[in-house]
Amino acid sequence: MNGDSPHSQATPHWQQLKHWLQLFHIPGLGPTRYQKLLTALGSPEQIFAASTAQLKTLLPESLVKAITLVERNTFVNAALENTRRWLESSEHHHILTLDNSLYPSFLKMIHDPPPILFVDGDAHVLSNRQMAIVGSRKPSYAAVEVARRTGTELAEQGLTVTSGLALGIDGAAHQGALQAEGPTVAVLAGGVDCVYPHRHRPLAKAITEHGAVVSEFALGTQPKSGHFPRRNRIISGLSVGVLVVEAAIASGSLVTARCALEQGREVFAMPGSVNNPGVRGCHKLIREGACLVENTAQILEELSGVISAEKRLQTAFPELQPECPEQQKVLELIGFETCHHDELILRSGMESHTLSEVLLHLELGGFVKTVAGGFARV
Repeated sequence: MNGDSPHSQATPHWQQLKHWLQLFHIPGLGPTRYQKLLTALGSPEQIFAASTAQLKTLLPESLVKAITLVERNTFVNAALENTRRWLESSEHHHILTLDNSLYPSFLKMIHDPPPILFVDGDAHVLSNRQMAIVGSRKPSYAAVEVARRTGTELAEQGLTVTSGLALGIDGAAHQGALQAEGPTVAVLAGGVDCVYPHRHRPLAKAITEHGAVVSEFALGTQPKSGHFPRRNRIISGLSVGVLVVEAAIASGSLVTARCALEQGREVFAMPGSVNNPGVRGCHKLIREGACLVENTAQILEELSGVISAEKRLQTAFPELQPECPEQQKVLELIGFETCHHDELILRSGMESHTLSEVLLHLELGGFVKTVAGGFARV
């Protein structure tokens, strides 16, 4: 699935994409188990080629049976046909799997990246440097203006504004980016064909024309409360930082901020009046260490250090790649959390001495580091 056009990547390789989607649509498998299978076996093709005994070490027997009988599953087949029709209905419809070159590398770095992303719009913008703006669904007039102006100013500085298309702060941030004719990304808590709230359908259409609407949920999935935390981790996972504008203590924006902290992203919060209960969430974040900012200039100043460090690394290590396929294979098996040597032996299928030699080369090359309990990617 290589090439410059995400749509051209998907359509000619439907058979390869089909394996990803078959697993994705098996009821009860879920993203966590999907990721577990990929980590252990490497790819959907290898998962389907695995023996029943191998699969039983990773999954309950009912799911092993569902995988072996997936070709006869009428629910999965209907979902695949619906997805294929959607994919082919517009050049702006894309499906990015974890092995797709256009899958955003920033999102791939989180500990639970979605195995599949549905995209309506320009899939290339997902690899832009993004800044998330989130906040209250019922903000004050002043907060709406702040979010809109900040969205415009960040877009004017070349950042892509990312949010969740919700009423209030989210919508204002998207609108601000569009006013600057900059790209913006909306992450949904349902399928990309189920825009919510309904009154933001015109906004979503404008976003698909100047950016992308994205979701990890299957087509036709209606948003529900349990989906929003998953949506929030993608918003922060795509972004270099998250700005919270006017959020109460119980706001979902604090979930996004917590995800950002767990993912190593910058968290910014705008303060407000102590008499306004709608900003107590922002004040809580500031007490806990979030960066207090009052305007876009301060955000850019704080981000400049992060961006400069990225550029220094890119200059120091241009096109840095492992030396051989074995090193590339092992590197892909190591996450950013600690991975034990014995676990890598099981994942890679290599002999212990061979794996040790590969790990030594990767460590000398600056790709991995030795940590307590094993290895981790740098």
